[in-house]
Amino acid sequence: MSSHNPSLDATLQQLRQVRQALLSLHKALLESERVGYEQFYGRIKSKGEFFQLVVGHEWFDWLHPISQFIVQIDEVMSSKEPVTINQANQLLAEARMLLQPSEEGTTMQIRYYQAIQRDPDIAFMHSEVSKLLAR
Repeated sequence: MSSHNPSLDATLQQLRQVRQALLSLHKALLESERVGYEQFYGRIKSKGEFFQLVVGHEWFDWLHPISQFIVQIDEVMSSKEPVTINQANQLLAEARMLLQPSEEGTTMQIRYYQAIQRDPDIAFMHSEVSKLLAR
């Protein structure tokens, strides 16, 4: 499904790769946060309970922008209207803004920074996403 525009094709490929990397990162972050939650509150008894906590407990609130962003990418990519290079570049720019860990900053930036510091797998995934976004 080539657009006959090499620049657009390359950008869409990059966006697809970023989306896939974000899915893996989000899953790892959820699992990491689950471990922390269980250390603090006790064992989560089922997948249903975990889902309810992810959706509704403040412990997991900081992860919502990542999941919402993945949905945003999916909506753009599955739209009946062709994706423009401007839309794809805007999504990549938003991903760069979203994934900025910091010791000081927003709750999300701080919690993301902490996750990277405590979990080498998350640090590696962050590095991989950053490389994809640097292109």
